[in-house]
Amino acid sequence: MNQIDINSDLGESFGAYQMGNDDEVLQFITSANIACGFHAGDPHVMKKTVLLAKENGVSIGAHPGFQDLVGFGRREMTVSPANIYDLVLYQIGALAAFCKANDVTLSHVKPHGALYNMAAVDLRIAESIAKAVHSFDSSLALYGLSGSKLIQAGKSSGLQTVSEVFADRTYQSDGTLTPRTEKNAVLYDSQDAIAQVLQIVTEGTVRCVTGETIPIHAESICVHGDNKHALLFVKELRTAVQNEGILIKAIR
Repeated sequence: MNQIDINSDLGESFGAYQMGNDDEVLQFITSANIACGFHAGDPHVMKKTVLLAKENGVSIGAHPGFQDLVGFGRREMTVSPANIYDLVLYQIGALAAFCKANDVTLSHVKPHGALYNMAAVDLRIAESIAKAVHSFDSSLALYGLSGSKLIQAGKSSGLQTVSEVFADRTYQSDGTLTPRTEKNAVLYDSQDAIAQVLQIVTEGTVRCVTGETIPIHAESICVHGDNKHALLFVKELRTAVQNEGILIKAIR
């Protein structure tokens, strides 16, 4: 591997509630996935985050999720494929409006939380998301969990896909992320996260919580913006990856 994208989920503050360290994290990433007001974010925060990304030369993506502020979009919901298409299209359009008004390009779409995880294993959900992205703008890239149904659906729809891996999440033997309901789902130690990423980018494998090692393809690394250690993670991660001679560069 000679280059990799580093992305983070940002713009997740809303109203009186402050989430993450967007201003600082944006200095160390190459792609930002901006919440679109359903699981987090609001119009003011969306505009502010678009402008911050523009100022830092960071690629901008829409980060649509379930309409679930209370659960931060991390609770599974029973939603028909037709409604998933609508809610994804709606949210892409909302963020695209702020991009257009501020003369920046919307580059990609990455689903959030439960919607992302459900699309990883359910082809009908994945196809609805891919269809919404394609309907809005077939030139947009679709980010999805490496090896997932979402990547499969994106390719079938003719979209550019981006296989994503996670610095701060652990893996199951089937390649899915460990559910957040389990105590070992998140890596809180930056050295553990860096070791996992370096194994992924240099060896093309990841060690699962079960102890197995499985193959994995990486085009982008995610560091969650709401993780309290996000800034430390992304600083150290960027340095460690560059020390391996790997160029850090946005996909688009």
